[in-house]
Amino acid sequence: MRKPAEARLALRLRAPLLAAACLAAACAGAGTTRPARVELTQGASGFTIAEQVRVGTEVRAEFERAVRALEQEQYESGIAALVKVTEAAPYLTIAHIDLAIAYGRVNDLARAQASLARALELNPRHPVALNEMGIVYRRLGRFQEARRSYEAALALHPEFHFAHRNLAILCDLYLGDAGCAREHYELYLHAVPEDETAGIWLADLHTRMGR
Repeated sequence: MRKPAEARLALRLRAPLLAAACLAAACAGAGTTRPARVELTQGASGFTIAEQVRVGTEVRAEFERAVRALEQEQYESGIAALVKVTEAAPYLTIAHIDLAIAYGRVNDLARAQASLARALELNPRHPVALNEMGIVYRRLGRFQEARRSYEAALALHPEFHFAHRNLAILCDLYLGDAGCAREHYELYLHAVPEDETAGIWLADLHTRMGR
């Protein structure tokens, strides 16, 4: 069986979140030091995670440049741009999350963890930050902490199927907890029944469990 890969929201899907939450008229004002409120809603096309925040036009432009660079795998320039964004708008949770993912892409897990820790200081209930922290912990070999991070995301947002998938993989491949793996593969497939690959993983697990 091919080793399952963890699920995450693609970097390119995050770019519109800031733009959508920040209308042109609002962007002219200065930023705020208050943490942003994050709303997660699920529709037919997937999840929408909206971060309600005011930023200046320069910060918004720098953020969009960073995302474009990361989409093109220009990690050095993308990281540099995101660092500027987090310095100019330290309350912008999504910038810290994207910076963490970018650090993860260049295997700088210490900085990735630090960026996610900052995001979770700003918003301990952010499902993407919790999901990404689980991935970082798994890569660091801190499997129980990874499990707790995924479970925290699901306790807050049971519908967040990315965390179900990642927790299933963690339990299956790294913790040897077949019951946990089966439960979360099934919950994930209930939400995303068209994922044939995950269906194969679940069938393989059933075979190994003697079912």
